[in-house]
Amino acid sequence: MTEESRAFGSRVAQLRRQRGLKQDELAAAIGRTASWVSQVERGVQPVVRLDVLQLLADGLGVSVQVLKPEAPQATPVPPPVEEQPNDLDEARLLISGHPALGVLLAPVRASEQPTVAELKAAVAEVWELTHAARFSELSALLGRILPRLERAVRTASPKDRPELAGLLSQSYQALAAAFVRQDEADAAWLAADRSIRAAEQAGRPLDVFAGIFRLAQAFVRLKRLDQAEHAASSAVAVLNQHAEEAEPELLSVLGSLHLVLALVAARGGQREEARAQLSRAREVAARIGEDRNDFNLEFGPTNVEIQTVSTAVDLGDAGEALDVALGIDASRLSPERRSRLLMDMGRAHAQRRHTGEALDCLLRAEELAPETVRTHVATRATIRELVLVAGKVASPELLALADRSNSLG
Repeated sequence: MTEESRAFGSRVAQLRRQRGLKQDELAAAIGRTASWVSQVERGVQPVVRLDVLQLLADGLGVSVQVLKPEAPQATPVPPPVEEQPNDLDEARLLISGHPALGVLLAPVRASEQPTVAELKAAVAEVWELTHAARFSELSALLGRILPRLERAVRTASPKDRPELAGLLSQSYQALAAAFVRQDEADAAWLAADRSIRAAEQAGRPLDVFAGIFRLAQAFVRLKRLDQAEHAASSAVAVLNQHAEEAEPELLSVLGSLHLVLALVAARGGQREEARAQLSRAREVAARIGEDRNDFNLEFGPTNVEIQTVSTAVDLGDAGEALDVALGIDASRLSPERRSRLLMDMGRAHAQRRHTGEALDCLLRAEELAPETVRTHVATRATIRELVLVAGKVASPELLALADRSNSLG
């Protein structure tokens, strides 16, 4: 604990009291835990990242400079540009009403029904686009496929209905994953909930648990860490009852849920709990012994280490994040996973004020998954921070990236 941390903590506590806020009220406003706020105010938890400073300042209703006078001054912000449509706007509209109104008043003719094989091929393409983070194409494809699947589930023979419901569940899971990555958390919640219902109709219990993983991710994006923790930990408790002699499919879901619990703990500033959940996920991955893609979760030893990097960045441990990242070979994973690793490496370099290295990582991530980089909240915050720190000497490449991602608008 340094004198600077104690002085900063005292300033936070003073500002909080002046605004009549309790620690838990401030914590709820910024998506952290009351224990994290308490640690900050006692000088135990340092706050050095500009994005966390901004979050805390917003919660207290002050500028970053009032909170920490020595923080970098913001450069003038250009006039706001016209808001561009989100890549998933079409999909968002699609799920905003009842998914199969047409079949309620009139039967569907056999000639209008796609075959199970056609729908299965389409759902496979849905996941290819999701893993490649090609969200505009995904939205357009789902606009054609989801209504057909919803109709098919309601009109198919009893023999085909379970398989079709399973395909519907997989489609909604893909949509939930995409909405999370584009920070459309409320839509992700709805899509995940629909995936869970369809999986239960299909008689596929592990797909239900995979849907809960997607649901927990949506809660994290909504900054409802308590709901995320409840959803994931409840699922883990049930899966653990069947894990002793479990097949890899169950272990993949169990390990993924431990990873989302590590994310919840890291976002709440619970360092030891985050590391404990990563350790449990690592043990599950070791039991599997290979990288798999059960339920499109991409769970395995490599993904655990990618999440370890992300968790370290969330906790402000940039050095640890970069050390772990150097040992990861993610070449066999999807473009989305590889880009996520590079984005987290960029965030870690930014924490250490390695502007050139951070920019290089972010540009490489953009090559793999441009739509993700340009809409990912934490990455856009990192780009904005890099521009603010660089000031007048910001490189043309950095300014161009900030413009493409609208990070300063």
